[in-house]
Amino acid sequence: MVNNISILGSTGSIGSQALDVVDNRDNLKVSAIAANTNIKALEEQVRKYKPALAVVFDEDKYFQLKSDIADTPTKVSAGMDGLIEAATFYEADLVLNSVVGMVGLLPTLAAAKAGKNIALANKETLVAGGSLVMKAVSDNNVKLYPVDSEHSAIFQCLQGSPSDKALSRLILTASGGPFFGKTFDELRSVTVEQALNHPNWDMGAKITIDSATMMNKGLEIIEASWLFDMPADKIDVVVHRESVIHSMIEYVDNSVIAQLGVPDMRIPIQYAITYPERYPSPVKRLSLTDYGKLTFFEPDYDTFKCLRACKEAISRGGLCMAAANGANEVANKLFRDRKISFLDIGDLVYDAMLNQENVEAKSVDDVLEADKRAREYVLSKL
Repeated sequence: MVNNISILGSTGSIGSQALDVVDNRDNLKVSAIAANTNIKALEEQVRKYKPALAVVFDEDKYFQLKSDIADTPTKVSAGMDGLIEAATFYEADLVLNSVVGMVGLLPTLAAAKAGKNIALANKETLVAGGSLVMKAVSDNNVKLYPVDSEHSAIFQCLQGSPSDKALSRLILTASGGPFFGKTFDELRSVTVEQALNHPNWDMGAKITIDSATMMNKGLEIIEASWLFDMPADKIDVVVHRESVIHSMIEYVDNSVIAQLGVPDMRIPIQYAITYPERYPSPVKRLSLTDYGKLTFFEPDYDTFKCLRACKEAISRGGLCMAAANGANEVANKLFRDRKISFLDIGDLVYDAMLNQENVEAKSVDDVLEADKRAREYVLSKL
């Protein structure tokens, strides 16, 4: 039973919804919170949840946050050292890592080495440093609970599996984002505003753009491979516009089991926090008759080049996955800043991935160096 939780990314979409889950559960205390720059929201959270530690990643905001909550007993920290302090906070039974990007890797490793169970919503951690993270989890005998709706769905479906799992395939569902069915030519002139208009999910800007490019699904294929020890050729993607089926597993007897629910992240967040127990949640009950029908389509790997880049990165292996992720983080931001086109994102990610030598990650420094080179490669193409 989790009694104390540390939330990294507490002011973001996942972190905010995690606090909704906390509000719905008795005897669940927030021990530490961490955010990037939003100190106004951090202050509100400090006053409501009374954590022992509050962290602002932007070190320039440290003194302002410290001044704003000076009348509270909450300690203030900043930067990567602060994130790691929150990830290893002595009171926490569980660390929810919902920060966005590569910044989540070091705190995840630190939490595992400190013996903390981890609820992981930071997919870049496993994409870039999967071998290191899974080794740290195993070596320190901690649990890693997936929070992404797709991976949580697979995790939930596996609860009734035999001891040898008997799996033949994982099937990840994808909403298809705002540009489902669009041709390559139709995507040449799409705007940032159009790309941020997701049909089903309320997510942060970076993740919403990743959904539009389908990079998000590519990252999830890599993440699923690490989480469930499945080769990439046994992980399929199907576009499911309604986002009711969150993912499926197929057994060797060709039986398929799915997890369904309305598109609301509070279900997977709560399950990661309360596993293996289930409790009432603040989420709306699913009514299939309200939907009437569920639809399924093959993904377009040619038009959505990011998805193809991630599949190829898995095949090449090693640091190629870190390179794809690092390139995407920069390209995604450049698009949001209106410095490149939507289609440029896929080209830059694919080329940076190919530019990375296929070698295994032996240390965190190897991952960080591959990430750095990929980012520099993207910027060199401006």
